[in-house]
Amino acid sequence: MTITKNIENTQSPRISVAPMMDWTTRDYRFFARLFNPNVILYTEMVSTGAIIHGDAKRHLEFNQEEHPIVLQLGGSNPQDLATCSKMAQDWGYDEVNLNVGCPSDRVQNNKIGACLMAEPDLVAECIAAMRHAVDIPVTVKHRIGIDDMHSYEEMLHFVDTVAKTGCNNFIVHARIALLQGLSPKENREVPPLRYEDVYRLKQDRPELIIEINGGIKTLAETQAHLQHVDGVMIGREAYHNPYLLAELGHFWNLPLPDRFEIMQQMMPYIAQRVAEGAPLSIITRHILGLFQNLPGARKWRQALSGGNAKTLKDVEVAIQNIQAAMQRTENYLQEHAVQP
Repeated sequence: MTITKNIENTQSPRISVAPMMDWTTRDYRFFARLFNPNVILYTEMVSTGAIIHGDAKRHLEFNQEEHPIVLQLGGSNPQDLATCSKMAQDWGYDEVNLNVGCPSDRVQNNKIGACLMAEPDLVAECIAAMRHAVDIPVTVKHRIGIDDMHSYEEMLHFVDTVAKTGCNNFIVHARIALLQGLSPKENREVPPLRYEDVYRLKQDRPELIIEINGGIKTLAETQAHLQHVDGVMIGREAYHNPYLLAELGHFWNLPLPDRFEIMQQMMPYIAQRVAEGAPLSIITRHILGLFQNLPGARKWRQALSGGNAKTLKDVEVAIQNIQAAMQRTENYLQEHAVQP
C-alpha cells in the first residue's frame, strides 16, 4: 500500500475521519489506514493542559503508517495552543486543528470546544498564535452555531473573523450545539442538520476550503455533498462500519480491499501491541465493525468483545469462523439460485 505522507499532497477531495473521544485512538487509526491510503485521520481531541502538564508522549505518539494525520487540540490560551502546535509539528503531524465544536460540560468549564463560538476574536487570537508557531496547516472545526447564536449570519461572522488570520480551512458540523440541557450524544442527534448553511458558506466564501460534517454515512451521500463543498468528514459510521473507508476509495480509483487481507495486515500489529503490554481487548474493540452487515458479523462481534478474546489464537479462530459463515451463505445462495 502506498501511503500519502503529507496532507498538502493528498489528492482532492478532502475526505477525513472525525476526531472521536475514546474511538480514534492510535490503534483504530492504524486499522482505518488499511482501508484507504488517502483518507485524512484525526486524533482524539487532546487538551493543551494534558500535553503541557501531562504525558506528552502518550498523547502525541502515533504510528508512521497513519499519515496523513491531524492532531486536534482543545484549548483557548493562545500561547499554550502555540506551544502544543509546535510540539505537533516537531512530532511529525501533518496538520493541527482547533476544536470549536465539542459541546460537553467538562470542556466548557475549561473554555474548550463549542462555547468558543461565542468568542470569535479569542479564537482568531488562538489561530494567529498557532499559525505563527508552525509551518504546517492550522484548521478549525466548529458548529454552525450555539444556543441563541444560531443564525447563518452569526456563523459567517465567526468564520470571517477567524479567516482574517490567514486560516483558510474550516470543517463545519452542520448542527448547532445546545450547551445547556443536551448531552454530547444528544447534541449529535437532536439539533436538526442544516447542510444548506454549510453549502451557503462555501458559495459566499469560495476562496475558503469548506468541509462538511454531520450524519454522513454512505459513499452516495459523500458524493452529493461534494457537489457543494470541498471536503467531507465522516464520523461514527467510519467506526461502526469501517469498510466505508474502502468504498470511499472510489474518489481515487482505488480497488476495494478484501476484509480478510486487512485482518492479515492487522494481526502483526495486534501481536506487537500485545507484546508491548497492551490488553488485547483495547485493540479488538476497534475492529468489531469489520464485517458489518455480512453473514457472521454478530458472532464476530461477540467473539471479540467484552474480553471474550483472550489470546491471538482466539482472534484467529474468530476469523476462521466468519470465513466459514460467509462460505455457508454463499453455498446456500448458489444452491438455491433461480435457474434460467
